[in-house]
Amino acid sequence: MIIVATALRPGIASIGPVLPAISRAFSLSHAMASLLATVPILLMGLLAMPSAWLATRFGRSEVLLVSLVLLFASMAARTFVSNVSMLLLTTAGVGAGIAIAGTLFAGLIKSHFPTRIATMMSIYAMSLSLSSSISAAATGPIATLGGMNGWRLGTGIWTVVAFIAVFASFAVFVRERRPVEVPIAKAPGAAPLPLTNRTAWLIALFFACDNFLFFALLSWISPIYLEQGLSTVSASVVLATYTVAFTVGIPVFGSLSRAHDRRRWLAVCAVFAGAGTLGMAVAPLLMPHVWVAVAALGLGGGFTLGMTLPLDNAHRPGDVNSWNAFVLTVGYLVAAAGPLAVGFLRDLTGSFSVPAWLAFAVALAMLVLTPFLTPGQHRTA
Repeated sequence: MIIVATALRPGIASIGPVLPAISRAFSLSHAMASLLATVPILLMGLLAMPSAWLATRFGRSEVLLVSLVLLFASMAARTFVSNVSMLLLTTAGVGAGIAIAGTLFAGLIKSHFPTRIATMMSIYAMSLSLSSSISAAATGPIATLGGMNGWRLGTGIWTVVAFIAVFASFAVFVRERRPVEVPIAKAPGAAPLPLTNRTAWLIALFFACDNFLFFALLSWISPIYLEQGLSTVSASVVLATYTVAFTVGIPVFGSLSRAHDRRRWLAVCAVFAGAGTLGMAVAPLLMPHVWVAVAALGLGGGFTLGMTLPLDNAHRPGDVNSWNAFVLTVGYLVAAAGPLAVGFLRDLTGSFSVPAWLAFAVALAMLVLTPFLTPGQHRTA
């Protein structure tokens, strides 16, 4: 499961360090280039609920295996594309594979580790972040070895990870097909989405703001600092600092937030995100590694706590699934606008200054939302 999880981020994280090179190769504007990050995130939102239906209709392990084959094939094909249409089509394939596999992980964890859900979700989140960190740090240096087409080498090398994940998924498939003597409890019926629940919308918006910032910075930190004069390798190191700090923030804030009411720590996460993005807006070159690390710590903590909020407000398994699907759908659909907004504003204004202030404003919105994230009273901590 950890091997599979590590395959679900390099297809996105490896794009940022070589985004300027891809833009030059295909003569893309900043807004068009941002689609390479926006499309996968958009699909993560659009496919959250359909993925659950596919798993019910065809089997979770079968759908997981097919999604990883799609991810591998799309990542491999993307390294050989020669036009913008195929570039976007293969990127959509990458996004669909990531979206479907990622959505199925909660059920996979619940099935195999019913008494250690929180622990395994933390390990899953850390695996995602660690793979993001490694691919973000290594893609830039690897790309420099490939000359004019270095971006193809830099992004294509992570196809190996997806290839290994296919075999890991096949092992899960074989394991779940084995006959078992222990009777399996009947799956709970689907619960309605919490469309009229005010708290559900507030949680979804907080999760959306957190991921809006995460994916916007993941996609554009390297181009921002390349434009500020850093080398490709140095800009990749700044991006790696961001992803490593995000990874650290996940277990740190997860362990600190032990009370059922998590609003205090959610506010701390928002303050960290605000302080880091403010530093990037005011003095991006003064302490770049510090600013991105502070912002990432807050976003990592906000991510892991945001993922627990549906569990704090839903008491039945069916309700948990519905709340989770709702939060993921709204959250990722909004988050998809993050990379696109940065690219559009860069084209419109000629610099990354306005996008940096936008990031600070979104962090403030996270802080404003935190007092209203009161947990449900029907669950214990």
